[in-house]
Amino acid sequence: MSENMNNVPVETEEQDINVLKKVRLEKLADLKAADRNPYEITKYDVTAKNADLKAQYEKDEKAVLEAAGDDEEAVKAGLDKFKENIVRIAGRIMSWRDMGKANFIDVRDGSDRIQIYVRMNDIGKEEFAEFKKWDIGDIVGVEGFVFRTRKGEISIHAQKIQLLSKSLLPLPEKWHGLKDQDMRYRQRYVDLIVNPGVKDTFVKRSIILKEIRNYLDGLGYIEVDTPVLHTLEIGAAARPFKTHHNALDIDMYLRIETELYLKRLIVGGFDKVYEVGRIFRNEGMDTSHNPEFTSIEMYQAYTDYKGMMELIENMYEALALKICGSSVIEYQGQKIDLTAPWEKLTMVEAVKKYAGVDYNDWTTDEQARECAKNKGIEVEEGDNATKGHVLIAFFEEFVEDKLIQPTIIYDYPVENSPLAKRKPSDPAFTERFEYFVYAREMGNAFSELNDPIDQRERFVKQVEAKRAQGANAEVDEDFVTALEYGMPPTGGLGLGLDRLVMLLTDSSSIRDVLLFPTMKSLPNNKD
Repeated sequence: MSENMNNVPVETEEQDINVLKKVRLEKLADLKAADRNPYEITKYDVTAKNADLKAQYEKDEKAVLEAAGDDEEAVKAGLDKFKENIVRIAGRIMSWRDMGKANFIDVRDGSDRIQIYVRMNDIGKEEFAEFKKWDIGDIVGVEGFVFRTRKGEISIHAQKIQLLSKSLLPLPEKWHGLKDQDMRYRQRYVDLIVNPGVKDTFVKRSIILKEIRNYLDGLGYIEVDTPVLHTLEIGAAARPFKTHHNALDIDMYLRIETELYLKRLIVGGFDKVYEVGRIFRNEGMDTSHNPEFTSIEMYQAYTDYKGMMELIENMYEALALKICGSSVIEYQGQKIDLTAPWEKLTMVEAVKKYAGVDYNDWTTDEQARECAKNKGIEVEEGDNATKGHVLIAFFEEFVEDKLIQPTIIYDYPVENSPLAKRKPSDPAFTERFEYFVYAREMGNAFSELNDPIDQRERFVKQVEAKRAQGANAEVDEDFVTALEYGMPPTGGLGLGLDRLVMLLTDSSSIRDVLLFPTMKSLPNNKD
């Protein structure tokens, strides 16, 4: 570690972090020996945030200048009065400029950074000597008055400064760039320290969630909580995480959705419910998938999937206006117009529009499979594929990546919609829709199936398919029992909060909107 002419440590990125930590540990030992252990401090009274101080000073300064006009003495007298207003702030030292008996440090709190002017004649010779041993990254409390420097920067003239917590590890000097992306996710706390703009995304995430709650509450929805641990693995396509409850001596599964419990509440007499729920799926990871994520599911009695279409269009438009100031936003360089109403296509219409293939031309499953083969489309179900399976395959291959602007795709084949109500006019399809933005599925909605006989038959088929893959799936008989008591016609919708936050914060990866995304553990090198 090198030193400048005033003996203030200058840490460089190339230096061994262990050497730097050793030096800081020695400084901590000296503090403890002098009975000045910073970790023993339990409280520091803060009177203002940095951002508020700067805004208030500008406002007060403007008032003084306007009142004094060209009278320089009056201006000086007015500004000198600010010295009587003593403030106390606390935060982390982010930079240090040594000028001998006077130093400038930048201190950042949760709102902003502010420059601190620290002079030996103000805080005392011994205190100043102690101060000069501190490091960038240390957390300090500062007491003084606000002023503007000759260079025009609003600052605090320190009269007292106190070390509140010692940073034993140096902050990285270069934290931007792809080479550090993995570490930014692993050590989000450091990312937030050195990249304050990152915090803005998560503040906005909190505001988005608050506004969603406000919107749904305003429509008469009630927020509820349902179990995270389930006693059985259901037949749904998502793969669950498995754990074991010791006291009951039973295997349990982390939930892959909140749907079935919420619909039990509709049976029980709640007309409008929603849940902001943490969901766990033991599946792949990419820029739009994380094994644990947040969903928002909402259910409303006596409406259908078209009622949920209207709800989601209007909610997205309202959110965009509130969060971004306009219903036309920019995402990854693309203008996205969230103004309601959105384009709506049935899946059959969408495949015909973008793939040039008409589902209605297929009279048999064999014809559909032959069409797929001619177009080079592989259908997962192979020789067992139905017309519905083939239609889904065409949609995934030819349509999804074209849906940049908000688009609602509705009337899905019954083959991939086990919880949706069949269309009375065509039982091969269900009253289901998904909506897409920037070629990404953002949410899923149904006219909910409330026929317990039909529901059980679909559950059995799901379970059989899952067991054929080696899963220990079971039919949720209690849910079927709930339906047997009678569930009213119901519209339901689920959306991924993380993808919505990505959209409204112009974030390219789901990891950018999760404070602590799932990561593989690094090797333990402490041994």
